[in-house]
Amino acid sequence: MATSYATVTWDQLHRDARQLASTLMTRGPFKGIVAITRGGMIPAAIIARELDCRLIETVSVVTYDEQKMGQSSVVKKPEAAGDGEGFLIIDDLVDSGVTAQIVRKMLPKALFACLYAKPAGRPITDIFVVEVPQDTWVLFPWDTAPLFIPPLASKSAEEV
Repeated sequence: MATSYATVTWDQLHRDARQLASTLMTRGPFKGIVAITRGGMIPAAIIARELDCRLIETVSVVTYDEQKMGQSSVVKKPEAAGDGEGFLIIDDLVDSGVTAQIVRKMLPKALFACLYAKPAGRPITDIFVVEVPQDTWVLFPWDTAPLFIPPLASKSAEEV
């Protein structure tokens, strides 16, 4: 279980995806992108736009149930990517590296890039933007919602 949480805003995610795309410019051009669902889909769309890449494939590997690690299973394979040659794999975060290792085996010739990497998964990715402590649970914009919080002055003394 995570001991701390880090919230990533839409603005931060977009900046980090563009920074990753900038780094990837020298590694391309790419035939296509394989987005690891679901977290890699939004970064993959941003990166595809920045790299002018039109072919986006997906791979779906289920390993988590909420915040608990479960049995891994491949729900959808990235058929269009073959062995990965000329393709770019994109994910939001590499945590334990379980999903990344499964996808790497399917696409051994692809370049693996993600926005955020934890120490346990960092060696599996080729490129990442920000390292996150292993005990931190990253809350992405699609995991959270802004809520109205009343001003302190509107609460009674007992509530404060």
